[in-house]
Amino acid sequence: MINRKLKDVVKMIPNSSLAHGDEQVHIKGVSIDTRTLQPENLYVPIKGNRFNGHEFVEKAIEAGAVATLWNKDEKDIPQNVPVILVDDTLEALQQLAKAYRHELAVKVVGITGSNGKTTTKDMVDAVLSTTYKVLKTAGNFNNHIGMPLTILRLEEDTDIAVLEMGMSSRGEIEFLSNLAEPDVAVITNIGESHLQDLGSREGIAEAKFEITSGLSEQGQFIFNGDEPLLTSRVNNPKFKAITFGSSPNNDLFLTDMTREEHGTTFFVSRETQKFFIPVLGEHNAHNAMAAIAVGRYFNLSNETIAQGLAGLKLTNMRMELVKAESGLTFINDAYNASPTSMKAAIKLIHEIQGYNKKILVLGDMLELGDQEIQFHKEIGKFIDPAAVEYVFTYGPLSKEIASGAQENFQEGKVLHFDDKDTLADHLQSVSSSNDIVLVKASRGMKLEEVITKVMSK
Repeated sequence: MINRKLKDVVKMIPNSSLAHGDEQVHIKGVSIDTRTLQPENLYVPIKGNRFNGHEFVEKAIEAGAVATLWNKDEKDIPQNVPVILVDDTLEALQQLAKAYRHELAVKVVGITGSNGKTTTKDMVDAVLSTTYKVLKTAGNFNNHIGMPLTILRLEEDTDIAVLEMGMSSRGEIEFLSNLAEPDVAVITNIGESHLQDLGSREGIAEAKFEITSGLSEQGQFIFNGDEPLLTSRVNNPKFKAITFGSSPNNDLFLTDMTREEHGTTFFVSRETQKFFIPVLGEHNAHNAMAAIAVGRYFNLSNETIAQGLAGLKLTNMRMELVKAESGLTFINDAYNASPTSMKAAIKLIHEIQGYNKKILVLGDMLELGDQEIQFHKEIGKFIDPAAVEYVFTYGPLSKEIASGAQENFQEGKVLHFDDKDTLADHLQSVSSSNDIVLVKASRGMKLEEVITKVMSK
């Protein structure tokens, strides 16, 4: 983490000044939250529409903060701790992170995409950590506040930072890319998430492509070459572009994929190296190809990359296999959902073998704009009744999933629920050992609670 004297911090933040206190005081790390603040941290009081971190400075001092930033227009400057005055504390946090990034020899991998960016982040981290000291974005620290905090967590000797970049509107990823200045930029895919804000897949592609705005001229752009909305935008010769996907026209393409009980084995571009990832789904093999491309950029051998992927530990609720005492298997993919990721997960259930009954528990997909009803109904129609025994849905929009599925399924095989307890009870009544259940919805639906309820019975 950042370890600097206050006099150095002042130099790193434009238009800042030390109001009072010893400029030789060392800060070790930065915090915006008094609940998680550590001794010797610099406290950064963020001001929002409904909160003002300046009001909690005394709690920060009690928790061990040795200095604080302070908006120049805020009154009651604390006198019992060194204070650095700034024009805006959030902007100062971002400026401090950018300056710190420039002082380090660290390389940066930036990752975005409509689906799979967190999984790809985990895969890239697993690959690079075989050889390098790596720091990756923790949790959902992937925005204009979380990324600066992540950068300021870097140790002086960190080799590579793997930074996830999230967004909800245009300009956000451009800002993050210019802040992080990645050496490698990755776009996993273009889906339908954020249609409500961006209006079309073309708008989403344009927003995701902003990740190249801060890309080093000697850098590499790695993206899904099956997506024409991306390939049509790659016309800048300042960086090298590497594609991955299903088509043999890509630099890396998927060959000879095999689904196993606890993961997926696959080959790339007809090469002889076998790769294994401890997670199911062709879409995850695509994510792994992005990680392979990153590993090769950093001069790792295929054998080393394969070793890293085999040891992958994914962030929870992303195609997570959960086994009940009864023998019932869940695929917990309840962290997020869009039409693209929903179809990918359902396709996996269609094709997976070795189970008696296959059951879908699906919830609402959020932020899809004025096409949300159509998207949900299409998901229902996509489900193959020859491959799936039951479809259970939860949430107001998922009624349309049920409606679409009921066109093809026998009566009683598709049911909608307004209550998770009732859903869990019915699921338990129709399932048995050696069955498999996919649970998937947008994060706001908290559909993993169904798994918890079944597991606790």
